[in-house]
Order: sequence, then structure tokens, then C-alpha cells
Amino acid sequence: MGSRLGVLLIGSAGAVASTVVAGMELMKKGAPRLGMITETDLGEAAGVVGCENLVFAGWDLRNVDLYDAAVGHGVLPKDQLMGVEKELRAYRPWPGVTSDAFIPGDNGKNIVPASSFRDELRIMREQVESWKKAQGVDRIVMVNLCSTERYIEPEDVHKSIAAFEAGLDANDKRISPAMKYLYLAINMGIPYANFTPSRSNVPALEKLSEDKGVPIAGEDGKTGQTLLKTVLAPAFRVRQLRVDGWYSTNILGNNDGRILHDPGSNKTKVTSKIGVLDSILGYEVADHQVHIHYYRPRGDDKEAWDNIDVLGFVGAPMQIKVNFLCKDSILAAPLVIDLARLLDVAQRAGERGVQYQLSLFFKSPYKVAGKPLIHDLFEQHTILRNWVDKVGPRLRAAAA
Repeated sequence: MGSRLGVLLIGSAGAVASTVVAGMELMKKGAPRLGMITETDLGEAAGVVGCENLVFAGWDLRNVDLYDAAVGHGVLPKDQLMGVEKELRAYRPWPGVTSDAFIPGDNGKNIVPASSFRDELRIMREQVESWKKAQGVDRIVMVNLCSTERYIEPEDVHKSIAAFEAGLDANDKRISPAMKYLYLAINMGIPYANFTPSRSNVPALEKLSEDKGVPIAGEDGKTGQTLLKTVLAPAFRVRQLRVDGWYSTNILGNNDGRILHDPGSNKTKVTSKIGVLDSILGYEVADHQVHIHYYRPRGDDKEAWDNIDVLGFVGAPMQIKVNFLCKDSILAAPLVIDLARLLDVAQRAGERGVQYQLSLFFKSPYKVAGKPLIHDLFEQHTILRNWVDKVGPRLRAAAA
């Protein structure tokens, strides 16, 4: 398609976001288009916007251009980044919103100069409207890539639209930055994906997305260790190998890992990862443990270990060990692009609220009333494919 799609990234100077933008610029110069499901026949069937027609912007608490950000994160080699230095230096984040109650530590001073929550939202809306006009984009999607916020359980302020909006008026500290961005997106008619485990899809905002007709998806991108679980666990179920225990641990040294060193943020992440296994296997694995550790020397080079204890014929014990060495942001970046393109398809197809068909991309997919929560990667892919086959022909005919 020839239309231009704006992609707003929350945490736009982070490791994942800078890798997304650098990768897009490198692809324009011939880099391989790998890792994206929307670059297969599925993307063609859905009628997704071409990669060359994606336009990026966003918010970050660090006021640094994306070339310096990408070099600092060390995900892609500097000699490769030098080939797109001019393009990356043109990207500089807008001031964002933060909260000491949800985001631990000093994460930057590039903060919206506002006196209230409503003032923050007004300023961010003006940022988006001005940018959209200047860039001439036809539509916009928003993806949250910020570091993990501290764990919360929904309270009264989160449970109805009226209570949430009263909370905004009162600057209620129980409203997180992630919730503000989602509220902004919904009220601007912008589809939104939460690639983080931070809780933004509180009942009030899910209802608002339905009422306003805005597609939303989340949460917590399924990139490495959990991806392998959703591949291996279905095989154990089919072969009737009983999982007696599954011990998972991983180390990473990027900013996300630093934030996860905070107990509140760590709980948010672990909670997101822990529910996958029982859902796929159909029984509770009593000894399922997940551990995440910050180890600075590794940077973005995450290493994950899984020790899986299974019981086979006549109860004989066996072990499977998996050691996955990966670049966290290299796994995440193509999923962000897929989500942006498919959320745009969902909006053009008239979808609203939680997008069940996008569960494929998340560790902890948003629940949809009346539909089973699926974690099996292959079942999720079938659900997405069936949806594309349903809406794709109509959208392609309309665009012809």
C-alpha cells in the first residue's frame, strides 16, 4: 500500500525502539527483511503498509538522538549504524511522562513540562497533531516499549471510565504513565500495543477502547524464553510427556534488566511470564520457577537457561536442558513492526477493543470475554491466519 503509517514509540530512545528505527533504515538500503511475519504471504494477504512507508516518532525521558542511543545500546555494530547515521540523527524523542511511584530510579530529565495530568495529556496531544501534519501521515499507531513499571492490582480509580477520568482530574498517583499513554491513544483514535508487562489495560481503558472503536493489544512481547516455552510445551502435551518441573532463569544487562532489578518491576515481569505453561499443558506444574537477574556486563546479550524435568513411559524421569543466547532487542524489533502493521489493518477493518488475533505476539495476552486464553504458538498463529483470511480480501478490494 502507498499510504504512510505513523508509528509512535513510547521509550523511543531505548534499545528496542532504536533497533526498530535503525533496522527500518537499514532495510531501505538492502538489509535482509527477516523476523517479521508481515513480510510473508500473511502480510501480503492482510494488505499491510510497506516498510518503506512507516514513519517513526515518540517519547523518551532521555533527550538523545537515535544514532547516539543505538550506538550506546550496542545492539547493532557501530560500523553498520554508521551507514544510517544521518537518518538516525534526525530522530530525537519528545519529552515524556514519568512517575516515581511506578518507575524506579533516575531515568532521564526529558519530561513534559506540565503542572497536572490533564496538562500532560494536552501537551502530548499537541505533539502528535503537529507531527502528523508536518509528516503527512495518513494514520497512526502507538507501541509502548518503556521499561517495566512496578506491579499493581486494579483499584477503584481503574475500574470505570468515570472514576479514571476523575482520577486524571485529581492527579491520582495510582494512574501510571503507561495508562496515560493508552488513554491518549484511545481518545485520539490511535490503535495501541503494550509490548511491556506494565499494567495499562485496566477495566476503564478496555471499556473506553470498545466505546471509542479503537483496537488495542498486549501485553509483554513474546520474544525469547517464553517463545520457546510456547513451542516446546505443546510438543510435550502431544507426546504425553508429563512436565514435573520447569526451572527458568535468565540474565541481561540492558536498561530493561536494570529496571527489573527493582522488586516491584520484577514482580510485574515474572507474573507476565508464569501463566503460560499451565494453560498449554492443561495441568498445574507445581515446580515452575521463573527468575530474572540484572548482570551489567551482558548488555543486550541475554542468556536464558531452562531445566525441564519430564516423566515418560512408566514414569521414568528425564531432563531437557535449553541454553538460549540471544539479543533481546533483535528478537523484539521485528515483532514491533508486525504489531504496528497489523494494528493498522485491524483499524481499517473496523475492529475495536482487545484484538484477540494478536495474542501470538504476547506472553500474557489480554483476555476477551467468551474466548479461551490461548498460549500455544501454533494455535495462536492459526487464529491470526484465519482473521487475515477473513478481513484481507475486503480490505484489498477497497484499496483497489
